[in-house]
Amino acid sequence: MFPRFRRFVGCCLAAAGLAFVVCRAAGTADSEVCIIGSRLELFADDSLVGRLDGTALRLHAPCPAGEAIRFDQPWEGAFAGYVTVIQDDARYLMYYRGLPVSVADGTTNEVTCLATSDDGIRWRKPALGLYEVHGTRSNNVVLAAQPPFSHNFAPFLDRRPGIPADERFKAFAGTSSTGLHVFASADGTRWRRWSPGPVITRGAFDSQNVGFWSELEGRYVVYVRTWTGGEFAGFRTISRAESTDLLRWSRPMAMSFGGTPMEHLYTSQTHPYFRAPHLYVATPMRFVPGRRVLSPAQARDLGVDPDYAGDAAETVFMTSRGGYRYFRTFMEGFIRPGTDPGNWASRAGMSASGVIPTGPAEMSLFKQAHYAQPSARLDRYTLRTDGFASVHAPFEGGEFTTRALRFTGTELVLNVGTGAAGGVRVEIQDADGNPVPGHALADAEELAGDDIARVARWKSGPGLGAAVGRVVRLRFAMKDADLYSMRFR
Repeated sequence: MFPRFRRFVGCCLAAAGLAFVVCRAAGTADSEVCIIGSRLELFADDSLVGRLDGTALRLHAPCPAGEAIRFDQPWEGAFAGYVTVIQDDARYLMYYRGLPVSVADGTTNEVTCLATSDDGIRWRKPALGLYEVHGTRSNNVVLAAQPPFSHNFAPFLDRRPGIPADERFKAFAGTSSTGLHVFASADGTRWRRWSPGPVITRGAFDSQNVGFWSELEGRYVVYVRTWTGGEFAGFRTISRAESTDLLRWSRPMAMSFGGTPMEHLYTSQTHPYFRAPHLYVATPMRFVPGRRVLSPAQARDLGVDPDYAGDAAETVFMTSRGGYRYFRTFMEGFIRPGTDPGNWASRAGMSASGVIPTGPAEMSLFKQAHYAQPSARLDRYTLRTDGFASVHAPFEGGEFTTRALRFTGTELVLNVGTGAAGGVRVEIQDADGNPVPGHALADAEELAGDDIARVARWKSGPGLGAAVGRVVRLRFAMKDADLYSMRFR
C-alpha cells in the first residue's frame, strides 16, 4: 500500500470508528500497527498474531451444561428454533420460533415465544396473556397470527445512542415473499411493526437474519441468508447490509471467508462480543446435506421426522472485525453432534444467536438438540470468559510475538491459564523487535496459575516504563499454557 493512501485509509477508518488496524511506517517490513488503545483483545483469530514459534492458535470446545429449556408446549414442538438470547441489565431474554408441525415457511402455525431468566442458567416461560394460541392465553407467546414474521423473528437490543425508550428493542423478520421488516418494543415483550414496509428486499431470508447497532462502525448492520447461485441455488451463505437509520439500507453484499472452501452456512449468528464489542463472534450452523449418519432404525426409534433424517449439521466458529470479511481461522467443528444420536438429525446443530455471561469466569451459549423430534430442546454450553480460542503452548514450550501495537495504559492484563509446571513470561519490544529496557524476557516474572485478569510483572513491578506511548510488540515465552485475551489499562 502506498504511504499516502495508507495514511488516507487510516484517517477514514478512524473517522468511521474502524481503528483496529491503521497502516503507518513502523521501521520494519511489517508496517501495520494495530491501534488497540485500552480495549480487550481476544486471540479468537490471527489479527494480532505476528509470529508463532512452537505455539499455535487453538479452538476450545464448549462444555455441555445440561438442558436450558424443552420445547414441550403445544405451540412450540419439534420444529421450534431460530433462538436469540439477550442480556438486558439484570435480566436475560430468550426468543424462539414455536412450530409443532413441519409446514411451509411463514404460516399461522408459527409463533414467537419468550423465556426469561435472572441468571442465564435457569429459564422460565412466563404466562403473558398476549395472544390466544391453541385455545389458551396462558402462554409465553409474544407474536402470533402475523405470518410470515414469526418464521424467523430475530430481536436485538438497540444500543445506538439516543434511542427512544419505547424503541429499545428491535427485531428483523420476514421471508423472500415479504422482504425484511423491522419491529420495535419498549420492554421486549409487546412488539409492534416499526418500519412502514420492507427495509431490505434483496435476499432469500429463509433463515435467521440477525442485526445490531455496531459501536465499531457507527451504523446498523444485518447479516442475511443468501445463496451463492441466487434463487435458492448453490450454497447457503451469508450477506451483509448497512444502514444509519434502520430504514435505508445498502444492497446486501456477500461476505468473504478468506479463501476457504464454500460450505452451506445455514445461519450466521453474528453479534458483538459482550466484553469487546469491536469483535463480532459468529456461531453459524454448518449444514451437510445428504450426510446420513442415523440408520433408518435409529431415526424411527428417535421419532425423527422422515424429512429430517438424512442430513447432518454442527456449530462452527468465526469472527469478524467489521466490513465484509469473516476470519475462518478454525475450520473444525465448534460444537460437534457428539454421542447423542438425536443430534445427528438434520438441523440439530443450530446454535442460538448470543453469548452471555453466567458467572465471574464463565460465559454461556446455547444450541438446539433433537430437532424434528418429540424430545426437541435447547441445551446450554459453557466456556471460560473470553475462552473461544487461545494461543496455546505445549509442555515443550514455545513463543508467540504480536504484531506492532499502539496502546494506552500503564499495565498489561492477561487472561491466561497454565499447568502446574507451566508458565508465561512477557517481553516488551520496540517496533523493530528490540527489548525495551527493564522489560526484556530476563526481567519478566513468570506467571503461573489460571486467571481471567492477571497483571504482568517484571523485576521493576507491573509498570510499563519506557514502553508507554511507543509502538511495541509483545513477546510471550510460554510452557503448558493458554493465552486467551489481553488488554492494557
